[in-house]
Amino acid sequence: MVGSMHDLPLLDELWFERQGVCLHAVAAGPKDGQLVILLHGFPEFWYSWRKQVGPLAEAGFRVVVPDQRGYNVSSKPPRIADYSVGSLVADVVFIAGRLGRERFHLAGHDWGAAVAWMTALLIPERLHKLTILNVPHPAVFLRTVRTNLRQMLRSWYMAFFQLPAIPELAFSANNFEGGIKSLLGSSRPGTFTPEDLDQYRKAWSHPGTVTAMINWYRAFFCTRPPLPEDSRVHVPTLILWGEQDMFLLPEMAEKSVGYCDSARLIYFGNASHWLHHEEPEAINAALIEHFRE
Repeated sequence: MVGSMHDLPLLDELWFERQGVCLHAVAAGPKDGQLVILLHGFPEFWYSWRKQVGPLAEAGFRVVVPDQRGYNVSSKPPRIADYSVGSLVADVVFIAGRLGRERFHLAGHDWGAAVAWMTALLIPERLHKLTILNVPHPAVFLRTVRTNLRQMLRSWYMAFFQLPAIPELAFSANNFEGGIKSLLGSSRPGTFTPEDLDQYRKAWSHPGTVTAMINWYRAFFCTRPPLPEDSRVHVPTLILWGEQDMFLLPEMAEKSVGYCDSARLIYFGNASHWLHHEEPEAINAALIEHFRE
């Protein structure tokens, strides 16, 4: 089966340390290939990109997929401020620098897409190409969540995550029943196999992980920096969007294109928020085409 642990290509394990934070990553593909960094979102870890790693590596790219700070076996710094978007972007650029790459391709899903957008806005000179899965440009999201009642209702969990301790208990109780329900309830039937769910439970079980994951949302409210004065994305961008997303309105995808100098948008009518799990062949083809152009 595509993407099961035993069918993944032989992966290199990498570790990076930046200012006392240790970041774990897996890597595949030729070491002299163009660098592609894939960023996962909440509540996943590098494993979320398991169906993309092999095809991208076979296409000649050096694929690096970090566990972002707070996730799986990467460090879990204690302060909410440690998860500010500036630190998250700096982690990505640091990884590329340690690999000796001045420029690289970047793709992100969910929170990883939010980090990818900000990387393109803050340091566009480091990116060749940008690919975004199911997250709008930050200016579009901020405006929509303030003015659109439907989006406010879909984002209710972000406010819930601001509470102390209770979100962690809700997510973790009964062997992470809350976390499992969040995946199964928002995806197409069969998207996450029992094996997949075991991998997620294992990743969430590391001490401090659930609090660290939720601290990303707390930091968004507490430490959100202003958008740069130039909020246009100058990096060639591909936006891939599952229209059955329960969390984010699909019209935000089209509005995000308007913030890009050069962007292409592909909708997937039957895919949910988890489109790279549900439509891996189409996503892989789109990523390879975009990064090769």
